[in-house]
Amino acid sequence: MRYGIDVAILGDLAEPAHLVTLAREAEAAGWEAVLVWDHLGFAWGVPSADPWVALGAAAQATSRIRLGTAVTPVAGHRPERLAQTVATFDRLSGGRAILGAGLGGVEREFTAFGAARPGGAVLDEALEVLAALWSGEEVRHRGAHYTVDGVRLAPLPVQRPRVPVWVGGTAAGALRRAARWDGWIVAGDDQDGRMTLSPEALAAQVGEVRRHRAADGGFDVAVIGVSDPGSPVQAYADAGATWWFEHLHGYRGSLEQLVRRVKAGPPA
Repeated sequence: MRYGIDVAILGDLAEPAHLVTLAREAEAAGWEAVLVWDHLGFAWGVPSADPWVALGAAAQATSRIRLGTAVTPVAGHRPERLAQTVATFDRLSGGRAILGAGLGGVEREFTAFGAARPGGAVLDEALEVLAALWSGEEVRHRGAHYTVDGVRLAPLPVQRPRVPVWVGGTAAGALRRAARWDGWIVAGDDQDGRMTLSPEALAAQVGEVRRHRAADGGFDVAVIGVSDPGSPVQAYADAGATWWFEHLHGYRGSLEQLVRRVKAGPPA
């Protein structure tokens, strides 16, 4: 099991300097990754930071930890723009990027701007376009939702063959989608700090993902949850988790309280 933090960059935590503080303290305390939420929270009345700009600042303040999103509503972006953004960030960070990918869980973030939340078919095609652009080959794509007419992305991400894509969600379609990519992210807690995902439920879902997985090689399972310093989370590792992400958000306390939790280090 590896350990990271997942920061809800909303409300007071939308201040980018706070993420830099948490990322710097996380690296010093032995955590191995920092993920951030990717929401247009201002569409529903909550301050929110741009994840890639904030992560860029965190990348400059750290040297080892992995950095990414949990999760980006991929189909809410033009795939060529997102491919360029993530490739640039991967180079800036020295090959430390992770793209968490999902549909987007807040309808208002689409309807407030005159759009409907895209469905799974749009997400699937957008991910195909991202991977094709990151390959470095000339891309010619004509699909139901996107067209790419003879384009080659440059500069490319440091990571080859692509930046790791971890898919979020627990619906049957999300589990099947995760099996086609590099990892799966699942939220295991509620805003009151209670774990709502049992190890037994996780094991069943991991089994479903692996049932659909044809590719060989490594596959990550990232659980987002809450723990006390020194409290074991081995049961989740036994159930198939390869990462534990400590969930940090405004409901859990002030910035000072969150920094204290980070400084205390990963659960063991």
